[in-house]
Amino acid sequence: MSLKVSVIGAGGLGTAIAQLISVNVDTVYLHARRKEVVDEIIKTGYNIEYYPNLKLATNIIPVNNYDHIAECDIVFFCVPSSGIRGVLKKFSNYINDDCIVVSTAKGIEYPSLKTMSEIIKEYFNISPIIFSGPNFAFEIALSLFTIANIASDNPKHLEIVKKILTTDKFKVKINNDVIGTEYCGVIKNINAIAYGICEGMSLNDNARYAVLTKGYNETKDIIKGIGGKRETVDDYCGFGDLVLTATSRESRNHTLGMLYGQRIVVDEKASGIIFEGKNSINAIKAVCDKSSVNSTIINFVFDVMMNLTPPKIAFNNLWNEME
Repeated sequence: MSLKVSVIGAGGLGTAIAQLISVNVDTVYLHARRKEVVDEIIKTGYNIEYYPNLKLATNIIPVNNYDHIAECDIVFFCVPSSGIRGVLKKFSNYINDDCIVVSTAKGIEYPSLKTMSEIIKEYFNISPIIFSGPNFAFEIALSLFTIANIASDNPKHLEIVKKILTTDKFKVKINNDVIGTEYCGVIKNINAIAYGICEGMSLNDNARYAVLTKGYNETKDIIKGIGGKRETVDDYCGFGDLVLTATSRESRNHTLGMLYGQRIVVDEKASGIIFEGKNSINAIKAVCDKSSVNSTIINFVFDVMMNLTPPKIAFNNLWNEME
Protein backbone atom coordinates (compact mmCIF):
# COMPACT_ATOMS: atom_id res chain seq x y z
CA MET A 1 0.00 0.00 0.00
CA SER A 2 1.19 3.51 -0.79
CA LEU A 3 1.36 4.66 2.81
CA LYS A 4 3.84 6.22 5.20
CA VAL A 5 3.76 5.06 8.80
CA SER A 6 5.42 6.24 12.00
CA VAL A 7 6.12 3.88 14.87
CA ILE A 8 6.76 5.78 18.09
CA GLY A 9 8.97 3.68 20.33
CA ALA A 10 11.94 1.60 19.14
CA GLY A 11 11.69 -0.96 21.92
CA GLY A 12 10.86 -4.62 21.51
CA LEU A 13 7.28 -4.19 20.30
CA GLY A 14 7.82 -0.99 18.30
CA THR A 15 10.67 -2.54 16.36
CA ALA A 16 8.64 -5.71 15.79
CA ILE A 17 5.64 -3.74 14.49
CA ALA A 18 7.90 -1.73 12.17
CA GLN A 19 9.41 -4.94 10.77
CA LEU A 20 5.96 -6.53 10.38
CA ILE A 21 4.34 -3.71 8.42
CA SER A 22 7.41 -2.91 6.33
CA VAL A 23 6.32 -5.48 3.73
CA ASN A 24 2.98 -3.72 3.22
CA VAL A 25 3.81 0.02 3.19
CA ASP A 26 6.23 2.34 1.40
CA THR A 27 8.04 3.81 4.40
CA VAL A 28 8.19 3.13 8.12
CA TYR A 29 9.72 5.78 10.37
CA LEU A 30 10.91 4.15 13.59
CA HIS A 31 11.23 6.81 16.28
CA ALA A 32 13.74 6.15 19.07
CA ARG A 33 13.99 8.29 22.17
CA ARG A 34 17.77 7.84 22.31
CA LYS A 35 19.90 9.12 19.46
CA GLU A 36 22.44 6.34 19.90
CA VAL A 37 19.78 3.78 18.97
CA VAL A 38 19.08 5.67 15.73
CA ASP A 39 22.79 5.91 14.96
CA GLU A 40 23.29 2.19 15.56
CA ILE A 41 20.43 1.20 13.23
CA ILE A 42 21.66 3.57 10.51
CA LYS A 43 25.17 2.17 10.83
CA THR A 44 24.41 -1.54 11.11
CA GLY A 45 20.76 -2.12 10.17
CA TYR A 46 20.16 -3.78 13.54
CA ASN A 47 18.42 -2.70 16.75
CA ILE A 48 21.13 -4.44 18.73
CA GLU A 49 19.58 -3.86 22.15
CA TYR A 50 16.44 -5.84 21.30
CA TYR A 51 17.10 -7.90 18.17
CA PRO A 52 20.84 -8.31 17.63
CA ASN A 53 20.32 -11.04 15.01
CA LEU A 54 17.45 -9.44 13.06
CA LYS A 55 18.31 -7.35 10.01
CA LEU A 56 15.70 -4.61 9.71
CA ALA A 57 13.94 -3.94 6.43
CA THR A 58 15.56 -1.29 4.26
CA ASN A 59 12.39 0.86 4.19
CA ILE A 60 12.51 1.26 7.98
CA ILE A 61 14.02 4.67 8.64
CA PRO A 62 15.21 5.30 12.21
CA VAL A 63 14.63 8.86 13.41
CA ASN A 64 15.06 10.95 16.53
CA ASN A 65 13.07 14.02 15.49
CA TYR A 66 9.46 14.93 14.75
CA ASP A 67 9.79 16.28 11.21
CA HIS A 68 8.50 13.16 9.45
CA ILE A 69 5.27 12.70 11.41
CA ALA A 70 3.11 15.32 9.65
CA GLU A 71 3.43 13.44 6.35
CA CYS A 72 2.42 10.07 7.80
CA ASP A 73 -0.92 8.37 7.21
CA ILE A 74 -0.74 6.17 10.30
CA VAL A 75 1.04 6.51 13.64
CA PHE A 76 1.58 3.58 16.02
CA PHE A 77 2.25 4.45 19.66
CA CYS A 78 4.33 1.55 20.98
CA VAL A 79 5.29 2.85 24.40
CA PRO A 80 4.45 1.63 27.94
CA SER A 81 1.12 2.86 29.30
CA SER A 82 2.92 4.72 32.09
CA GLY A 83 4.64 6.89 29.49
CA ILE A 84 1.83 7.45 27.01
CA ARG A 85 0.74 10.88 28.24
CA GLY A 86 4.26 12.29 28.15
CA VAL A 87 4.77 10.97 24.63
CA LEU A 88 1.45 12.40 23.44
CA LYS A 89 2.40 15.83 24.76
CA LYS A 90 5.56 15.72 22.64
CA PHE A 91 3.99 14.46 19.43
CA SER A 92 0.42 15.77 19.37
CA ASN A 93 1.23 19.03 17.56
CA TYR A 94 2.93 17.16 14.71
CA ILE A 95 0.13 14.74 13.81
CA ASN A 96 -2.44 15.86 11.23
CA ASP A 97 -6.19 15.49 11.75
CA ASP A 98 -6.55 12.84 9.04
CA CYS A 99 -3.95 10.55 10.55
CA ILE A 100 -4.93 7.12 11.90
CA VAL A 101 -3.62 6.57 15.43
CA VAL A 102 -2.98 3.06 16.79
CA SER A 103 -2.16 2.30 20.42
CA THR A 104 -0.47 -0.88 21.61
CA ALA A 105 -0.19 0.24 25.25
CA LYS A 106 -2.00 -1.85 27.86
CA GLY A 107 -2.84 0.00 31.04
CA ILE A 108 -5.14 2.29 33.00
CA GLU A 109 -3.98 5.68 34.22
CA TYR A 110 -4.18 6.09 37.98
CA PRO A 111 -5.84 7.87 39.73
CA SER A 112 -7.80 9.26 36.71
CA LEU A 113 -8.86 5.69 35.71
CA LYS A 114 -8.66 6.69 32.04
CA THR A 115 -7.90 4.11 29.38
CA MET A 116 -5.30 4.68 26.69
CA SER A 117 -8.00 5.57 24.13
CA GLU A 118 -9.50 8.13 26.50
CA ILE A 119 -6.10 9.73 27.05
CA ILE A 120 -5.41 9.81 23.31
CA LYS A 121 -8.75 11.56 22.70
CA GLU A 122 -7.59 14.36 24.99
CA TYR A 123 -4.92 15.19 22.42
CA PHE A 124 -6.57 14.26 19.10
CA ASN A 125 -10.07 14.68 17.74
CA ILE A 126 -10.10 11.08 16.54
CA SER A 127 -11.02 7.60 17.72
CA PRO A 128 -7.80 5.57 18.03
CA ILE A 129 -7.42 1.93 17.14
CA ILE A 130 -6.54 -0.42 19.97
CA PHE A 131 -4.11 -3.24 19.18
CA SER A 132 -4.24 -6.24 21.51
CA GLY A 133 -3.75 -9.96 21.49
CA PRO A 134 -1.77 -12.96 22.66
CA ASN A 135 1.49 -11.56 21.32
CA PHE A 136 5.12 -11.63 22.32
CA ALA A 137 7.07 -8.95 20.48
CA PHE A 138 9.96 -11.23 19.53
CA GLU A 139 7.57 -13.68 17.84
CA ILE A 140 6.14 -10.86 15.72
CA ALA A 141 9.64 -9.68 14.84
CA LEU A 142 10.69 -13.19 13.80
CA SER A 143 7.57 -13.60 11.63
CA LEU A 144 6.22 -16.56 13.58
CA PHE A 145 2.54 -17.53 13.44
CA THR A 146 0.68 -14.79 15.32
CA ILE A 147 -2.81 -13.29 15.61
CA ALA A 148 -4.21 -10.14 17.20
CA ASN A 149 -7.38 -8.12 17.66
CA ILE A 150 -7.79 -4.50 16.67
CA ALA A 151 -10.73 -2.48 17.96
CA SER A 152 -12.26 0.89 17.08
CA ASP A 153 -15.59 2.52 16.32
CA ASN A 154 -14.25 3.59 12.90
CA PRO A 155 -14.73 0.68 10.44
CA LYS A 156 -12.82 2.40 7.62
CA HIS A 157 -9.71 2.90 9.75
CA LEU A 158 -9.92 -0.66 11.03
CA GLU A 159 -9.82 -2.06 7.49
CA ILE A 160 -6.80 0.06 6.55
CA VAL A 161 -4.83 -0.98 9.64
CA LYS A 162 -5.83 -4.61 9.16
CA LYS A 163 -4.39 -4.54 5.64
CA ILE A 164 -1.01 -3.15 6.67
CA LEU A 165 -0.67 -5.61 9.56
CA THR A 166 -1.76 -8.75 7.73
CA THR A 167 0.81 -11.15 6.30
CA ASP A 168 0.78 -14.86 5.58
CA LYS A 169 1.93 -15.42 9.18
CA PHE A 170 0.23 -12.53 11.00
CA LYS A 171 -3.58 -12.54 11.15
CA VAL A 172 -5.86 -9.77 12.39
CA LYS A 173 -9.43 -9.93 13.69
CA ILE A 174 -11.56 -6.78 13.95
CA ASN A 175 -14.07 -5.88 16.65
CA ASN A 176 -15.86 -2.72 17.79
CA ASP A 177 -15.64 -3.29 21.55
CA VAL A 178 -12.97 -0.76 22.46
CA ILE A 179 -13.76 -0.93 26.19
CA GLY A 180 -13.62 -4.72 26.36
CA THR A 181 -10.48 -4.97 24.23
CA GLU A 182 -8.60 -2.39 26.29
CA TYR A 183 -9.60 -3.85 29.63
CA CYS A 184 -8.76 -7.41 28.54
CA GLY A 185 -5.23 -6.18 27.88
CA VAL A 186 -5.00 -4.77 31.40
CA ILE A 187 -6.75 -7.40 33.49
CA LYS A 188 -4.80 -10.27 31.91
CA ASN A 189 -1.63 -8.86 33.48
CA ILE A 190 -3.21 -9.07 36.92
CA ASN A 191 -4.39 -12.61 36.24
CA ALA A 192 -0.83 -13.46 35.18
CA ILE A 193 0.47 -12.13 38.49
CA ALA A 194 -2.14 -14.16 40.38
CA TYR A 195 -1.12 -17.35 38.56
CA GLY A 196 2.54 -16.53 39.11
CA ILE A 197 2.00 -16.00 42.84
CA CYS A 198 0.44 -19.45 43.06
CA GLU A 199 3.34 -20.99 41.16
CA GLY A 200 5.83 -19.14 43.34
CA MET A 201 4.11 -20.68 46.36
CA SER A 202 4.51 -24.13 44.73
CA LEU A 203 0.77 -24.73 44.76
CA ASN A 204 -0.53 -27.82 42.97
CA ASP A 205 -1.72 -27.70 39.36
CA ASN A 206 -5.41 -28.02 40.26
CA ALA A 207 -5.30 -24.97 42.49
CA ARG A 208 -3.37 -22.87 39.97
CA TYR A 209 -5.75 -23.60 37.11
CA ALA A 210 -8.74 -23.04 39.37
CA VAL A 211 -7.37 -19.56 40.06
CA LEU A 212 -6.83 -18.99 36.32
CA THR A 213 -10.40 -20.08 35.56
CA LYS A 214 -11.76 -17.83 38.29
CA GLY A 215 -9.81 -14.90 36.89
CA TYR A 216 -11.10 -15.57 33.37
CA ASN A 217 -14.73 -15.60 34.53
CA GLU A 218 -14.31 -12.53 36.73
CA THR A 219 -12.76 -10.66 33.80
CA LYS A 220 -16.14 -11.04 32.07
CA ASP A 221 -17.92 -9.64 35.11
CA ILE A 222 -15.60 -6.63 35.28
CA ILE A 223 -15.88 -5.81 31.57
CA LYS A 224 -19.66 -6.14 31.58
CA GLY A 225 -19.79 -3.91 34.68
CA ILE A 226 -17.98 -1.07 32.88
CA GLY A 227 -19.97 -1.28 29.64
CA GLY A 228 -17.95 -3.71 27.54
CA LYS A 229 -19.04 -7.03 26.02
CA ARG A 230 -18.60 -10.31 27.87
CA GLU A 231 -17.95 -12.16 24.61
CA THR A 232 -14.83 -10.09 23.96
CA VAL A 233 -13.16 -12.05 26.76
CA ASP A 234 -13.60 -15.20 24.64
CA ASP A 235 -11.59 -13.66 21.79
CA TYR A 236 -7.84 -13.62 21.14
CA CYS A 237 -7.38 -10.41 23.14
CA GLY A 238 -9.19 -12.03 26.06
CA PHE A 239 -8.79 -15.76 26.62
CA GLY A 240 -5.75 -16.09 24.35
CA ASP A 241 -3.83 -13.21 25.90
CA LEU A 242 -4.79 -14.23 29.44
CA VAL A 243 -3.50 -17.80 29.05
CA LEU A 244 -0.34 -16.71 27.23
CA THR A 245 0.57 -14.06 29.79
CA ALA A 246 -0.38 -16.13 32.81
CA THR A 247 1.41 -19.37 31.93
CA SER A 248 4.43 -18.48 29.80
CA ARG A 249 7.86 -18.11 31.36
CA GLU A 250 8.46 -15.35 28.80
CA SER A 251 5.84 -13.21 30.58
CA ARG A 252 7.24 -10.54 32.89
CA ASN A 253 4.03 -10.40 34.93
CA HIS A 254 4.04 -14.17 35.41
CA THR A 255 7.62 -13.81 36.65
CA LEU A 256 6.67 -10.90 38.89
CA GLY A 257 3.93 -13.01 40.47
CA MET A 258 6.33 -15.87 41.08
CA LEU A 259 8.69 -13.52 42.91
CA TYR A 260 5.89 -12.21 45.13
CA GLY A 261 4.79 -15.80 45.73
CA GLN A 262 8.29 -16.39 47.08
CA ARG A 263 8.00 -13.17 49.13
CA ILE A 264 10.53 -11.32 46.99
CA VAL A 265 9.47 -7.71 46.42
CA VAL A 266 10.79 -6.18 43.18
CA ASP A 267 12.10 -2.61 43.06
CA GLU A 268 11.16 -1.57 39.50
CA LYS A 269 13.16 1.65 39.59
CA ALA A 270 16.31 -0.20 40.61
CA SER A 271 15.81 -3.06 38.15
CA GLY A 272 14.74 -0.89 35.22
CA ILE A 273 12.06 -3.46 34.32
CA ILE A 274 8.51 -2.24 33.72
CA PHE A 275 5.70 -4.54 34.88
CA GLU A 276 2.40 -3.29 33.42
CA GLY A 277 0.38 -5.42 35.85
CA LYS A 278 1.87 -3.75 38.90
CA ASN A 279 1.11 -0.34 37.43
CA SER A 280 -2.50 -1.38 36.84
CA ILE A 281 -3.54 -3.12 40.07
CA ASN A 282 -4.45 0.08 41.91
CA ALA A 283 -6.46 1.28 38.92
CA ILE A 284 -8.36 -1.97 38.35
CA LYS A 285 -9.12 -2.31 42.05
CA ALA A 286 -10.55 1.23 41.98
CA VAL A 287 -12.56 0.42 38.82
CA CYS A 288 -14.03 -2.67 40.49
CA ASP A 289 -14.94 -0.71 43.62
CA LYS A 290 -16.47 2.09 41.55
CA SER A 291 -18.51 -0.38 39.46
CA SER A 292 -19.52 -2.47 42.50
CA VAL A 293 -17.90 -5.56 40.97
CA ASN A 294 -16.32 -7.93 43.46
CA SER A 295 -13.34 -9.79 42.01
CA THR A 296 -11.66 -12.26 44.33
CA ILE A 297 -8.62 -12.46 42.02
CA ILE A 298 -8.13 -8.70 41.90
CA ASN A 299 -8.46 -8.61 45.69
CA PHE A 300 -5.93 -11.44 46.04
CA VAL A 301 -3.28 -9.70 43.94
CA PHE A 302 -3.96 -6.35 45.59
CA ASP A 303 -3.52 -7.90 49.04
CA VAL A 304 -0.21 -9.53 48.12
CA MET A 305 1.31 -6.67 46.13
CA MET A 306 -0.08 -3.53 47.72
CA ASN A 307 -0.99 -4.59 51.26
CA LEU A 308 2.02 -6.96 51.38
CA THR A 309 -0.15 -9.67 52.91
CA PRO A 310 1.84 -12.94 53.13
CA PRO A 311 0.93 -15.01 50.04
CA LYS A 312 -0.24 -18.05 52.02
CA ILE A 313 -2.64 -15.94 54.07
CA ALA A 314 -3.92 -14.12 50.99
CA PHE A 315 -4.40 -17.41 49.14
CA ASN A 316 -6.31 -18.97 52.03
CA ASN A 317 -8.63 -15.96 52.00
CA LEU A 318 -9.09 -16.42 48.23
CA TRP A 319 -9.66 -20.15 48.52
CA ASN A 320 -12.38 -19.64 51.11
CA GLU A 321 -14.29 -17.62 48.52
CA MET A 322 -13.83 -20.08 45.65
CA GLU A 323 -16.84 -22.07 44.47
